Amino acid sequence: MASIHPTELRRRRFPLTAGPRAAGDARRRVGDAIGSWRVPVDADSAVLLTSELVTNALRHSGGSVVLDISCSFGQLRVEVHDTSGSIPIQADAQDDEETGRGLLLVETLAAEWGFYRTNIGKAVYFVLSFR
Repeated sequence: MASIHPTELRRRRFPLTAGPRAAGDARRRVGDAIGSWRVPVDADSAVLLTSELVTNALRHSGGSVVLDISCSFGQLRVEVHDTSGSIPIQADAQDDEETGRGLLLVETLAAEWGFYRTNIGKAVYFVLSFR
């Protein structure tokens, strides 16, 4: 079976339960969407970036987190919605620090990334392109 047509919209949205399983659940759901929609992107990159965004959302919001996966017009877009009003800032992590490189990974691997404010907090997203 071929990949989906780039203009066909596909979308899934999932609330994530805060806790140690949230990032794994999000990775699985993104991997499942890529597989079932036959999206020709690097699934390993997609699940890694998803894990980074979900982990940041849980660390900084402490509240409700929602995963939104969509695909259309040659792009896979993953958004993570949370209840925090703080904007994502790329940390300047030192070589010996174990955290602080998540947004650098997102910036490096994604075709595009950013955030926007919502009624209850914000959404941070990344885009992987394909043709």
